[in-house]
Amino acid sequence: MTYSPRLPESDLTRHSRLREQGSLDRADLEAILDAGFVCHLGVIVDGRPLVVPTVYGRDERQLYVHGSVASRSLAADSPVCVTVTLVDGLVLARSVFEHGVNYRSAMIHGVPRKVTDPAEKLEGLRRLTEHAAPGQWDYARRPSRKELAATTLLALSLEEASVKIRTGAPDDGDGPDAELGLWAGTLPLTSAWGAPEPDPLLAPDLAAPAHIARREGTRHG
Repeated sequence: MTYSPRLPESDLTRHSRLREQGSLDRADLEAILDAGFVCHLGVIVDGRPLVVPTVYGRDERQLYVHGSVASRSLAADSPVCVTVTLVDGLVLARSVFEHGVNYRSAMIHGVPRKVTDPAEKLEGLRRLTEHAAPGQWDYARRPSRKELAATTLLALSLEEASVKIRTGAPDDGDGPDAELGLWAGTLPLTSAWGAPEPDPLLAPDLAAPAHIARREGTRHG
């Protein structure tokens, strides 16, 4: 199935503030999801809001999140909101009012469905695993039937989603505050994977596999 490069606009995805930072470009959404590592799943449980941080995976059509079958936050058939935010740096202006953040964020709305088809469930868990640790699905033991039965996998369509991106310098360089003679600019933020730390119970001659070792010093996504 071919998807439009532009995300459909709805009341929930229409940008009402900072419209210049908004995007309905599907490629921007996919790039943020691929670069992100943890999403925040917002749900209503017993009439109260609950926001759960969790890892995720995706394909072209949907986002996958998982957890224990006992988790109340993973109930299907109720509206949810999922967010992914990447902080790229601080924007340090001449006045505190103009300070900000360079960031990329995605917000996805919808009603998730519980994945019950065994083949899709296994594929969804594979995508989730490979998103967090590429190569690990083929290296580690895969879920048993008992483990699959104890796991809930939800699929959330990517069709009702919006993106906001802020880049660049402070916005007060051509205003009255420019005469203050204060430094202004951006303070970039980067993160990278460190060296693999082996389980103390491993045999001392068992080295980290290549797909894990080569991530040292790299960024996710």
